[in-house]
Amino acid sequence: MASKKTFAFRPDYAVPPGATLLETIQSRGLSQAELAKRTGRPLKTINEIVKGKTAITPETALQLEHVLGVPASFWNKLEGNYREALASIKENKTFESGFKWANKFPVQELLRRDVISEWKDDTGLVRTMLQFFGVSSIPAWKQVWTAPATAYRRSSAFTHSPEATAAWLRLGEIEAKKLRLPFFNRAIFKKALLRIRNLMNAAPDDLKVRLIEECRKAGVALVFVQELPKTCVHGAVRWMGDNPVIQLSCRYKVEDIFWFSFFHEAGHVILHGKREVFLEDDSRQSLKEKQADSFARNHLISEAQWRQFIETADFLEANIIAFAQSVRIPAGIVVGRLQHEQRIDFAHFNYLKRRFDLTKSAAA
Repeated sequence: MASKKTFAFRPDYAVPPGATLLETIQSRGLSQAELAKRTGRPLKTINEIVKGKTAITPETALQLEHVLGVPASFWNKLEGNYREALASIKENKTFESGFKWANKFPVQELLRRDVISEWKDDTGLVRTMLQFFGVSSIPAWKQVWTAPATAYRRSSAFTHSPEATAAWLRLGEIEAKKLRLPFFNRAIFKKALLRIRNLMNAAPDDLKVRLIEECRKAGVALVFVQELPKTCVHGAVRWMGDNPVIQLSCRYKVEDIFWFSFFHEAGHVILHGKREVFLEDDSRQSLKEKQADSFARNHLISEAQWRQFIETADFLEANIIAFAQSVRIPAGIVVGRLQHEQRIDFAHFNYLKRRFDLTKSAAA
């Protein structure tokens, strides 16, 4: 994809309103000393205004209106524009060193998804990324998006590319803010999970809508965001205010991983603290990750049902399908668990797994 960068002139200077004031009094044949007498301001103050060292206050602007006949609003606006220009120049100098930071993000992919705007120059890219993340500076971005890294410390998803992973999380945050959520209710969410489990076999065309709504009614934001380049994340759980956000990437795009990931994240919501953040990749080592894994396994297949199956059945296609029907889940989920526990080869029975990518559409 061609670069979206063009170049524009950005002046590195600002003209103080005192220059206009000087021209105005000279056109009227007044000196700075005479203006000082007529306004009742010290000559030093008038001189410093002319040199841009002192601001024109609203009070001074009214005095200038009385003496010169130029509206106070004109002087106030001139002063405001000047101060804004100074701030912009200072910001530009700061942003000039920020291009290397901004260029670490998957900006071309974010452009393709139409979630950021085109930029005109290097500082424009820095502004674009700060606006995307909803922060005012690079230090503020680090505070918001990398300070929680301790919560991600066991995830290679975050250490692989903090910038790309943070962008993926931000996309989920933007989607979550679009949902009108009631207060989170853990009991209602537990009941919703039972209804959601019953949707797995049917896989209706509106599955995505129904999943989001079941979670929304319990005060949980469920969002689907396609993974970004340099990310390797299945899902995440974090809280926005008093509401949990479950974010899924549908990585690998198969039903067994999708459903396990969903119930794993739901397990974090049910079992763990509201101020904790969980980012899931292919390595889950901590106690709380193992607890969420157990929660997901038991919601899909109870431990007793699974033990009976693996102890009494040969792992033939007909037996797998029959067991899946008996516990009311898709056969692909049984295949996935057998593969994960290395009871069958990872190449066996993959045709029983349905494709899943709710970041784009319903189940295929």
